[in-house]
Amino acid sequence: MVALAGALALALSKGSSVAGTPAAAEAPLGGGAVAAGPAPDISNLTPRERFDRLFDRVMRAAEQGDQATVTNFSPMALSAYEMLEAADVDADARYHAGLIRLHTGDIEGARALADTIRKQQPSHLFGIVMRGTIARFQKDQQALDRSYTDFLSHYDAEMKVKRPEYEAHPRALEEFLKAAREARGQS
Repeated sequence: MVALAGALALALSKGSSVAGTPAAAEAPLGGGAVAAGPAPDISNLTPRERFDRLFDRVMRAAEQGDQATVTNFSPMALSAYEMLEAADVDADARYHAGLIRLHTGDIEGARALADTIRKQQPSHLFGIVMRGTIARFQKDQQALDRSYTDFLSHYDAEMKVKRPEYEAHPRALEEFLKAAREARGQS
């Protein structure tokens, strides 16, 4: 279950696909572990830079199938997230923390972060994508259908906003869009 959640989160962050659906929801974590190397010195970085670096390390490890590194670095990344100043906690940071929570099997923690994104920015695509991903993971077709409908209703307007976080995760959004359109017969 943890491996499936990790694969789901990885696909969201990387946007790769399997048979036309977001890979994070269905693809297992990759094969053998790949050496991740020594941890970089992050002591001189800002809290947000530390969190972003740790997030990147967790996602790279998950992509490489290195569950040991995911397990070791996820708590550090989530701790770095908790230390962020309020001004640094935006939808992108919540999305990253949510993906890490998915990798560690904390579905409710990921759901809470998605709900916070939706509460603060109801049309933000990351909140919708996370909710839809959780719905797929839990095989809740009604919730997934609602996420697809919600995503499609907000996609065009949100993409016109040119949010930096959307530009950082284009494939994840494209894959969710593709899956939503296919579910609606809009290929």
